[in-house]
Amino acid sequence: MPESARSPFDTLIKHFEAQGLSVHNAHRREAWGADLMRPEVCTRIDQEEIRKADAFVALPGSPASPGTHIEIGWASAFGKPIVLLLERGRDYTFLVQGLHTVATVEYVLHTDVAGALTAVDKALHQAVARRREERGER
Repeated sequence: MPESARSPFDTLIKHFEAQGLSVHNAHRREAWGADLMRPEVCTRIDQEEIRKADAFVALPGSPASPGTHIEIGWASAFGKPIVLLLERGRDYTFLVQGLHTVATVEYVLHTDVAGALTAVDKALHQAVARRREERGER
């Protein structure tokens, strides 16, 4: 993966880890494409990491990233609070645009991930709080 494509992921990973959060990122695990795992291995790991996660944050991609869209589906099916970062001026699939109607989703529109970190934090807190409320938790 070229450095320019890695930058938004690196920014989010460093931001969350600086807060003491544990981050699972398949791109980083697979050395940004240099050390790819076999499909039957990475699929199980990715699904299990999403199952264990407290929340799910993603860049769905435009054009759509098929792997990320599968992961978004898993997060939705597992009832995870979801934050999706959508770049302004890009087109996203209808299912990404409408996911909030069937799952706990917050959208962050941005032109630059680094400039949107405060909005990402706010969206993450809102999604987690809303999911807890839906479950009757405090």
